[in-house]
Amino acid sequence: MKNSHPNGLYLLFFTEMWERFSYYGMRALFALYLIQALMFDKNLTSNIYGSFTGLVYLSPLIGGYLADKFLGNRKSIIIGGIVMAIGHFLLFLSASNYQAIQTSSILMYAGLGVLVIGNGFFKPNISSLVGQLYPSDDRRIDSAYVIFYMGINIGAFFSPLICGTLGNTGNPDDFKWGFLIACIGMIISVAIFVALKNKLLISPQGEHIGILPNNPNPKEDNNNTFGLGRISALILLSITLLVIFYSLCDFDIIGSCIFSFCIVIVLYILTEPSLSKIERDRIWVIVIISFFVIFFWSAYEQAGASLTFFAEEQTNRNIGNYTIPTSYLQSLNPIFIVVLSPLFVWLWTKLNQKNKEPNIPMKQAIGLFLLSIGYLIISIGVKDIESDTKVSILWITSLYFTLTLGELCLSPIGLSMVNKLSPARYMSLLMAIWLLSSATANKFAGILSGLYPEFDHGVLVQSKYLFGFEINSLHRYFMIFVIMSGIAAIILFALNKFLIKKMHGVK
Repeated sequence: MKNSHPNGLYLLFFTEMWERFSYYGMRALFALYLIQALMFDKNLTSNIYGSFTGLVYLSPLIGGYLADKFLGNRKSIIIGGIVMAIGHFLLFLSASNYQAIQTSSILMYAGLGVLVIGNGFFKPNISSLVGQLYPSDDRRIDSAYVIFYMGINIGAFFSPLICGTLGNTGNPDDFKWGFLIACIGMIISVAIFVALKNKLLISPQGEHIGILPNNPNPKEDNNNTFGLGRISALILLSITLLVIFYSLCDFDIIGSCIFSFCIVIVLYILTEPSLSKIERDRIWVIVIISFFVIFFWSAYEQAGASLTFFAEEQTNRNIGNYTIPTSYLQSLNPIFIVVLSPLFVWLWTKLNQKNKEPNIPMKQAIGLFLLSIGYLIISIGVKDIESDTKVSILWITSLYFTLTLGELCLSPIGLSMVNKLSPARYMSLLMAIWLLSSATANKFAGILSGLYPEFDHGVLVQSKYLFGFEINSLHRYFMIFVIMSGIAAIILFALNKFLIKKMHGVK
């Protein structure tokens, strides 16, 4: 049937579902493990969380480049999956030795590093394969990415429940079982992909996709790309930005490297001599929208950091005599995604039939606006409470629901946008550029989580500041995200016509 999707989409759906199961299962436990087992404070926990998740979304640049030039998508996915399974197993070993703080800390950092490397190979390549299953002008691509996105969130829904049940028991010795289940999920992901890739990953022309590099002549490209002056200028800029972020902005070394590298790699691609004017304009659209969604993801990723603290300490999770584990609340967002995704597919289809479907930049702006509304709701909910008062679980549920509405306007549409606007020879690399916004946002999220106000028996330990704005209550903390995402939404609304022009007819 013309409107049906190729079977390869469902292979990628289940492969990504199990990979996300492993990642979000680990993420649901990670901050709690650092605080309750390794006895780290919230500031250090936020810093580690932000650095790890930032690097997770930065590493796809390397994996995307190697796939485009040398490995191809399939090999990169298999390598990445195996390496990530090893990373989860190292976290299992860390949690198995949590009482030996030095040993468990070394294993924990090693596990995070291995997960970062594996994710770099896996993440950009499986996303770019989705678009290769369809003709370039196929209207099904948007809905394909929404379906693919449902796979991500089905995995993200079940993993906090399963890993949380085994690992978030109140006994620090049980964290290891949650990490082990995450490792098993990653193994299942690789096994499914290896078993069915040759049968199902077929292009519209009947050819196998993802075997060969997208741009297999790197030596030919290097004659144009690696001019001595261009590379020297980018190296000098990297060093300058690193000094500015580390010395003047007072970011840590990992944050300074992430922010510097993100800027330089974008300039590296935009100054590529082989790009035509139309290609460069379209890449500019990817870059500009990626910048604005940083503000979305830095608020979204509070789920694994400050919102975990809020759920643990300020949320009433009791139902009768049963207390809902904190990790379970991280399943709210993905279950809302699974339930609401078909409604959004229907909505975009109906609006498209009436020529009223919002364009790509407009959908991104709407997503940011909805995020701002979500944080406004929870900031109202905590405005007049005492610091040691626990609020109804409905407040954080309302935040996750509104955040989900924004996410469905922004994230799957963003993946589709990159597929449509990217030159074929840089598909995986530009998918990694889209993920750069998440790299920057995740590190920024860790910095913002470090501003979460701490109280000792109801008394504020210390006021914290962001650009002169004093954060001495939960209300003022959540207002940071209201203001930040609201301003970003307004500016992106204003840039809509300019961005549409630069897309040169892509819809």
